[in-house]
Amino acid sequence: MDKVRQLSVIFEQHRNMENAIPMQKYMKNHFPFLGIKSPLRKELSGKFFKESGILKEPFQPGFVLALWEKDEREYQYAAMDYIEKSLKKLKKEDLPLMEQLITTKSWWDTVDMLAQKPVGTIAATWPEVIPETIEGWAYGDHLWLRRTAILFQLKYKEKTDEELLYRFIIHNAGDTEFFIQKAIGWALREYSKTNPDSVRAFIAENILSKLSVREGSKYIH
Repeated sequence: MDKVRQLSVIFEQHRNMENAIPMQKYMKNHFPFLGIKSPLRKELSGKFFKESGILKEPFQPGFVLALWEKDEREYQYAAMDYIEKSLKKLKKEDLPLMEQLITTKSWWDTVDMLAQKPVGTIAATWPEVIPETIEGWAYGDHLWLRRTAILFQLKYKEKTDEELLYRFIIHNAGDTEFFIQKAIGWALREYSKTNPDSVRAFIAENILSKLSVREGSKYIH
């Protein structure tokens, strides 16, 4: 039995429509759900990873894509669990896969993890992908790629490229889209833990949305 089928058999045994309805509503009914809550899903996928031995094998993009194609959202979450456990195996060549995932079945629940973890990891290890690819995301038209470009340094702390972060923010600051304004505020708030004076000055000197300012100023009043 192939691994995707193996995982789907496990998940189907725990389908719960009573849980699925509020889970779907929380995600604005963008995706169907099996109704497996996060703690149980992680337990089930963890057991599957152990029993299948998949984490001992090279990183498998095909497995990720097959899960991404399945209808219920828990399969995309399982794909992200797998990616998170495989961060050390990722190569520069896996960035196009991450771009495909970010731009397919896109919503904040997948995009934010992909931005911070695999994209952040790949960019930290192979910084040339920033001018080669991520720069284009920041200046492009795709909402979720722009959000990713703003957020990929979220966990970089003192390794944050401040000039890059601020440049991407300034370029996107005029956008009225909630998910961009929120991303700007989140990125500033997180960086303010490392460099509060810089973020305070940046907010004072630039025109940002009220939402971005409110979120970004949370720790620096």
